[in-house]
Order: sequence, then C-alpha cells, then structure tokens
Amino acid sequence: MKIAMACDHAAFSLKEEVKLFLENGGHTVLDFGANSDAPCDLSDHIYPAALAVAKGEAERGIFIDGVGYGSALIANKISGLYAAVCQDSFCAQLARSHSDTNVLCLGAKIIGSGIALEIVNTWMTTEFLSGEEKYKKRVDKVIAISDKHLKPLSL
Repeated sequence: MKIAMACDHAAFSLKEEVKLFLENGGHTVLDFGANSDAPCDLSDHIYPAALAVAKGEAERGIFIDGVGYGSALIANKISGLYAAVCQDSFCAQLARSHSDTNVLCLGAKIIGSGIALEIVNTWMTTEFLSGEEKYKKRVDKVIAISDKHLKPLSL
C-alpha cells in the first residue's frame, strides 16, 4: 500500500521510525517531510501529503506532529480525507473499523515510538466493517456532510 507521510520538526524522529516500520512491512512511503528537526511550519508538509491522499496518489496518510491535532485539523479540511488522532491501539482499531478513516494522526510529544508502532500496526491492519449496516450508514452520513460543505478536489 502507498502511504503518504508528513510531520513537523517535533515529530521528525518518530516519523522516521514509523516510515522504516512501514517499509519493512512492504509498504511504499511517500515522504513529504519534514526532513530534519529544524523548525518548520506543519502545514508546509501536511498539506501536500493530504493532497496526495485526496488525489489517490497514496491510499492512506500518516501525519505526525507534537500532539496530532494540528495535522488532523489540516487533513480534515480536504475533501475526501477522514483523519483521526489516535493515542492508543483501541482508538486506532475503532477509527478504521467503525469510521473508515484514511488518515492517522499521531502526537510525538504524547506517545513514544513503541506505542506509536502498535497504533500504526493496528490502524494499517484493521478493515472497515462495511458489512455492518450501522457503520456504513454512519460513514455515509459523514461523507454526505463533507460533500455538502467541502469543495471537491479538481484534479
């Protein structure tokens, strides 16, 4: 699977660990930076990575910043992206199985690399429960809200 990754300076080290984990798992990582721990603006990296997911250049995105919320705020402004901040594997499992998220956001100042890798593994291996009508109905409602208020990406 192709995964778009991006981070800010606060999460550079964790991004590199997650990237290696994904590549060792057979995934292709499209790395949108940051490429060091030098101060940078989060949106300069998250926005292009989010567009790559929205355009179908990557199937999913994993974005990491200090606490995860900045990345999620940016990603959720893009039509077709459904980002969740997860701080444990249980939330990651529900974010995929119940909500069909396509972007995972992590907080490098909140969780360590061991927990982050567990979260990533859970999120990457959990399928959406599309066969269960209640989850499909709920996700369809979220998609309808997005379609009503967000401008579709012009490719």
